[in-house]
Amino acid sequence: MDAKVLDAQKWVNATYGSVAGYKRCPEDGRTGWSTMEALTMGLQHELGISPLVASFGPTTIAKLQALGDIGFGWNTNSNIVRIIQHGLFCKGYWGANGFGEYGAVTTEAVKNLRLDMGLPDGGMGTAGGQTTPAIFKCILNMDAYVRVGTGTDEIRSIQRWLNGRYWQRSAYSIGPCDGIYSRDVQKALMTGLQYELGIATPNGNFGPATQAALKTKNLAQGDSGIFVEMFSAACVFNSPVPSGGSDPGTPTTWRSTFDAKLAEWVSVFQAFSKLWPESGRGDYQTWAQLLVSTGDPDRPVNGSDTRFEITPSRAKYLKDNGYLLVGRYVYDPPGSTLDKEIKPGELKTIFDAGLRVFPIYQDNARRLSDFTYTAGFQHALKAHDACVGYGFNRGTTIYFAVDYDATQQEIDGSPEGIVTYFHGVAAGLASKGKRYVHGVYGSRNVCANVTKQTGARYSFVSGMSWGFSGNLGFPIPANWSYNQIKEFKVVNGADTFDLDRNAVSGADPGEGSVNRPTGPADEFISYVTQLLQIAREYGKGDPNKLVMEYIRHKRYGDWDWDILIGSYDSGFVKFANSKGMYVKTEFTDPFTGHELGAEHLMASANGHYVSWKPANPRSVNEGDVAGWGGDLLTFYAEWRHALSTYPSGHAFAMANLAKVGVASSFGFNDLIEDADAWLLADAVRGGKDIATAVRELYHLGGGLKRFQRYWQGRFNGNATDAKFLAHNILTATDDKEVVLAQGGLVTYRGGIKTLPVMLSASELEPFEQGFVDTLLARTGAEARKAATYRKNHQAYLRAAEARAERRSARK
Repeated sequence: MDAKVLDAQKWVNATYGSVAGYKRCPEDGRTGWSTMEALTMGLQHELGISPLVASFGPTTIAKLQALGDIGFGWNTNSNIVRIIQHGLFCKGYWGANGFGEYGAVTTEAVKNLRLDMGLPDGGMGTAGGQTTPAIFKCILNMDAYVRVGTGTDEIRSIQRWLNGRYWQRSAYSIGPCDGIYSRDVQKALMTGLQYELGIATPNGNFGPATQAALKTKNLAQGDSGIFVEMFSAACVFNSPVPSGGSDPGTPTTWRSTFDAKLAEWVSVFQAFSKLWPESGRGDYQTWAQLLVSTGDPDRPVNGSDTRFEITPSRAKYLKDNGYLLVGRYVYDPPGSTLDKEIKPGELKTIFDAGLRVFPIYQDNARRLSDFTYTAGFQHALKAHDACVGYGFNRGTTIYFAVDYDATQQEIDGSPEGIVTYFHGVAAGLASKGKRYVHGVYGSRNVCANVTKQTGARYSFVSGMSWGFSGNLGFPIPANWSYNQIKEFKVVNGADTFDLDRNAVSGADPGEGSVNRPTGPADEFISYVTQLLQIAREYGKGDPNKLVMEYIRHKRYGDWDWDILIGSYDSGFVKFANSKGMYVKTEFTDPFTGHELGAEHLMASANGHYVSWKPANPRSVNEGDVAGWGGDLLTFYAEWRHALSTYPSGHAFAMANLAKVGVASSFGFNDLIEDADAWLLADAVRGGKDIATAVRELYHLGGGLKRFQRYWQGRFNGNATDAKFLAHNILTATDDKEVVLAQGGLVTYRGGIKTLPVMLSASELEPFEQGFVDTLLARTGAEARKAATYRKNHQAYLRAAEARAERRSARK
């Protein structure tokens, strides 16, 4: 609670509580929209506006413009000055005492605000610091004008530049300067760009006039000036370009000259976005892709989707016009008049024409009330049964639709919420043996959130809905497979039908056949089986261990691994190579659809196999370092590098640990591989050969509950032991290999001199808790346990802070 915010709330409620239409704000000392809206309604009353409304609209602006700028010594209405002062306090500026006198303190506060916004402060001494109508509106909103949270200085510089250049233009609204790319920032850039292009009535929309003007701004190396600044700003907003795995992607910086570095970034962006040619130039297609979710809707693409049956003539049209994939619906809800569902024999028609198909499931999905956990679970069962009926192969991605502009509040909501629904979808597919994996159709923001929080394999982006709030101010998700960019009516002789054009990333190739008897991991299972047979022919050593060593030896066979778990048998490597074997680097997980790293998997399994878990349930060893422990140490180093953005280790873990679509040294795939490695080692130590263990895990359903089994087996099934294990892997001093790993992974490879053991308990404990909470979330251990532990965690932090204060007082 902030005492000054509480003062503002009490004053505005007491002053305007009896005014008709006024909505009281809570008196809790916490800044929020309810407080800003209450101050806005108070301002409207002072300006003679009736009825009062909880928004700062054109009438309020017009009345303020008639009143004129408010500055030092202004005394026309002391309550209006009080509203300015209370608003400044709520935004973190010391705006004087709230007594209604626009004096030197208030003037300096407004100067600081204006400078943070990127605006001139208005003049020296008391001559500056004026509150214009536009600035008054900013004082009474929830925008931040200093960098916050995950914001970057690079984006904040662009935000301040845009404000400073265009704030006095009629169509431009002063935007936030928080360092975060958002809808408002995107619109500010578009509006500024339209002014520079000479558009008669700028409105922030990517309309025909803007498109035509941009087609004349083909930028290349050596160019400089305002359009390069605009173009490179858009590049920063879409940066970094994802590259997969733990790689943070390709970043860029804001600049006024189109140099070689910018051209290199543009080429990478064009490749990721599937633009052709990958010229490194700022051509129209690239401008469009940077600025709007459709990109250029008329660019060449080879994907499509439709609610209409693909007949032989329609299949021929698609193939003749360059389309290679088509999305079709596997379900049409009762009462629908759209007749969307795949027809008998239609799949054969599609395949006979040389086309591929991807399945879409939609059951209404056009309002928030359609999205509950129960609905998601039931829809998953229906989608599963429908896809089985059509013969879709094991591992196929089914795209579940969110066909409206869901807000962030609706995405996060419960019991009605998009993420809640997709948790139900994931659970429903799992209850059926996880034959299929879930993807998501929706806006960029919907896709990114569902991917990160529920593990959606691929994103089918509704890009042609460019006006959706979820498509403005959000880059295209890293796991995009299809981007729907234009709907049009096909005229095919006497036949007409509607078709959506989709850009295709290639991540999900769709299905070119049905009723395939094998699963996604069967090739890897056969590979391990063959390698095991060769290991037995070798006649020396443990065949299971030899298989693990062979698969890991190229990437995880250097001297530090020798120290950690022993060297690999180079004689067997030569023997296996002579038999035509090779190191298989990845394979598809049948339960998530993600590509798993075979080398990391087998290196970790090898570590657990030769160095099994200690008898003490809270001790760690070399086997742990080879798996989850080593990943946690590298993740610790990553956190320390991001300390300015994530001072809390818990917040860093919640945002980056084992999250799909987030570049991290401890990604979702890493956690799967760590869990599976432990399960494989456990099975082999229990008497099974490695081929049987792999087959049972990836073909016979053993991976369905991988995280629960891992949690029970290695972490003893309880949060207390898991936290002890995390703490020990980070700080233990009684195992020399673990100590060497701490130094090697944190300092030598991670570049961080501050080892975990050097942190105080109050600093390190939240990071450890983030690891535990991540495991709890993945095991499905529910919120009650996690909430109880978080409650204890908060109590611990309060006690630690109290101890620190007592120590400080004694000093």
